[in-house]
Amino acid sequence: MSETLLEMNKITKRFPGVYALQSVDFELRAGEVHALLGENGAGKSTLMKVLGGIHTPDEGKIHINGNEVSILDVKDAQQHGISIIHQEIVLVPYLSIAENIYLGREILNKAGLIDLDKMVENSQEFLRDFKLEIDARTHIKKLTVAQQQMIEIIKAVSFESKIIVMDEPTSSLTDREVDFLFKTIENLKKKGVGIVYISHRMNELFEISDMITVMRDGSYIGTVKTKEATNDQLISMMVGRELTNYYDRSYSSSTDDAVMEVINLSKKGILHDINFKLRKGEILGFSGLVGAGRSELMKCLFGIDTFERGEVSVNGVKIVIKNPSHAIKNNIAYVPENRKEEGLFLSKPVNYNITIKILHQFIKFFRVDNYYEDNEVRNYIEELSIRTPSPYQVVRNLSGGNQQKVLISRWLATKPKILILDEPTRGVDVGAKAEIYSIMNRLSKEGVSIIMISSELPEIMNMSDRVAVMYKGKIQKILDRESYSQEKIMYYATGGI
Repeated sequence: MSETLLEMNKITKRFPGVYALQSVDFELRAGEVHALLGENGAGKSTLMKVLGGIHTPDEGKIHINGNEVSILDVKDAQQHGISIIHQEIVLVPYLSIAENIYLGREILNKAGLIDLDKMVENSQEFLRDFKLEIDARTHIKKLTVAQQQMIEIIKAVSFESKIIVMDEPTSSLTDREVDFLFKTIENLKKKGVGIVYISHRMNELFEISDMITVMRDGSYIGTVKTKEATNDQLISMMVGRELTNYYDRSYSSSTDDAVMEVINLSKKGILHDINFKLRKGEILGFSGLVGAGRSELMKCLFGIDTFERGEVSVNGVKIVIKNPSHAIKNNIAYVPENRKEEGLFLSKPVNYNITIKILHQFIKFFRVDNYYEDNEVRNYIEELSIRTPSPYQVVRNLSGGNQQKVLISRWLATKPKILILDEPTRGVDVGAKAEIYSIMNRLSKEGVSIIMISSELPEIMNMSDRVAVMYKGKIQKILDRESYSQEKIMYYATGGI
């Protein structure tokens, strides 16, 4: 049996109004991938932030290699051989790749000055090892989200840590990059590195992990060997009940009546002659590989970006969408992919984030009707099962999945007729996914037309009435429910015609 690298015993952490962790145990062995599974708000990331020195536990002990340690800050964690790859990218955008990799531990020359050339040389070697053809002098802001995620992984590996925590590491990676990450993990295992792997993608856990620990509501539920576990067993442990009708969908039998029509929409170098119709009450899925142009198209339709050529009509009337306000006036809503940078006001409370787009509805005689606003907020908190101590909790303090549900609530509050969802369940646990699918199904039955971008084929296939497949800025094919399959979608997503 391999040696025990890490033991966390009876870890408890309190935040104002809530127990984030209640007497949690966790163990990691050398050369092992130990998955940490649970719904959003279960305490997974909080437990790892305790390990990484970001949070100090109120109770409990941590042992590394059998020795009790106190981890007071991030530097303490690094000195104990711990690296954490966080779910949200924490790189400095205006520094180079090399400067980010060596941030806080810069290489100095004999004169005591930063040796940037040596840092670049070493970083370039790391990039070659990971088969990334990027100059180490490139600023982070110029990289794609997927490339930034790989830099985070390289940075963690560069510390030669014995314990590496990966929090949703594949959320922005292509299939090829995921395959390479898994090969990297296997190589790290052979070197005796212990890896804590947090993911909501069950197929990944069965492929890469050796053990799975499940948490729920800040508490330890149980640990199982991956090869002995089943999907249904893990879901039941996570949510405390059996989850039936995971993809809740009553498929649309709508006519060809188009609530939105896009004709020959083009944006130089990005989008090329986009044509499609969105029918009343349907969910139109948009599939494609990273870089296919799906998000860019939706930003044009919502007025965030401009396009050079083409027409957009809503209910048969040609419209010009100059900005998001114009889109909202035409009953279009857009939930962006990157909730933290493009969607939420992280330093503001839940109620502010939900009602900011409809605040005018609560203003009477130059004053906000707080009672009316509070009722509206509490309805969405209940309807979407948002886990928050109160409507006045700062959004930054919520888990990623609950932040996503707050953002969806904001746009549902505008009562849209056309709802654009860009990766609506990214970073969201299975219980919350089922709730979001149920909400989408209800909206569809109420006549709301939904455009959904998703990189998860099971989600696309189970929730969509039709699927538009994009490749290099073009719609290669629009498939009806009766005719699409995983093989067909991937065929067109890779350039098939």
